[in-house]
Amino acid sequence: MAGQVTERPARASAPEYQGALGSLSVNASLPEVLDRGVRELRAAEETGDLREAARCGLAVAEACRRLGRIEEADRAWKASYRAARAAGHEGAMAWALWSGGTLARQRGALRLAYRLLGLAAEAGERGGDVVVRGYSLAGLAETGRIQGDYEAVGRLHEQLLAEARRRGEARHTVWALEGIAQMHRNTGSYDKALALFEEAAETASRAEDRRGWAWALRGIADVVSVRDGDVERALSLLSEAEEACREIRLASALAYNHKMRGNVLYRAGRYEQARELYAQALEEFREMEEPRGTALSSLGLVKAEARLGRDAAHTAAELASLRTTLDRIGLRHARDMVDKAAAELGVGPLPDHDADGAGEAGRVLPAAGAEALSKVDVEGLR
Repeated sequence: MAGQVTERPARASAPEYQGALGSLSVNASLPEVLDRGVRELRAAEETGDLREAARCGLAVAEACRRLGRIEEADRAWKASYRAARAAGHEGAMAWALWSGGTLARQRGALRLAYRLLGLAAEAGERGGDVVVRGYSLAGLAETGRIQGDYEAVGRLHEQLLAEARRRGEARHTVWALEGIAQMHRNTGSYDKALALFEEAAETASRAEDRRGWAWALRGIADVVSVRDGDVERALSLLSEAEEACREIRLASALAYNHKMRGNVLYRAGRYEQARELYAQALEEFREMEEPRGTALSSLGLVKAEARLGRDAAHTAAELASLRTTLDRIGLRHARDMVDKAAAELGVGPLPDHDADGAGEAGRVLPAAGAEALSKVDVEGLR
């Protein structure tokens, strides 16, 4: 059962920190990771150690991605892959592809994310690296989940959760619990969602995984806000999570925290405060070029401004534009949120724009994801 608490997990590790960076904690601040990664990468390049260059380049790519330094992250994962390929090391190639696929998902390029993560899983299998294969399968599952393709990825999330528990991998246990919880929350099963988010928070805390703990607190805050209307508890949880995000310098997680704070305030009818938080999150997401967060923050901002007196014609136009954006990215669940917002605000139904243009990516992406997921053999993780 997904909600079953097992024995104390091992301390969370960060397998993407390898080679000379292997001693870094999962909770190491990202500027520290980046600074050390760059230094070790230069040293590896000077000595001609291609495998070490690939490993250090991976850490640089991941630190840049999580700090919102997108172009640098893109250059770093590609350089890591080239070094790994030159060294003939399948495992290192797989890790670089995983990083590239994760970055692609963050940038809203979901079709590319499916391709790179699928290639990463295959390379991990060829290289006998069960960890990167597991991370890559998890990446495929998460890409399908954020699209709203729950039927396709629900079973995979459960299988990966079982595998993570068997291996005692706390970080992936937390990831899977949070993913399953989010699907329950989005389909209205609030009690199940809360239990899973709470288990994720407890597991992350025991494993000293500050990142996973911060995301779990955000999930708990969301559920207690929407289910119970407990505004103060939700805000308190988000403040705790924000402290952890700032400690490790998790730019994306911090922006999502601010957006969730806006959601909590909006539900409470505190529209002016919600507008300020949505605007702050929107600026943060734009700075890191994260289209999903940008669109969701924009949606919150449109709703708050409508509640504060924005005229219906402007509101409808902005919602229609947002729906087109979400169609292009392929985020079906978020697109449904726009239609619900239009109904809630009394400006719907929204007009359908170019069904053969803007919506094309939204139709193609689930098919691409289904093709990638159909090749998954979770039993191979054992």
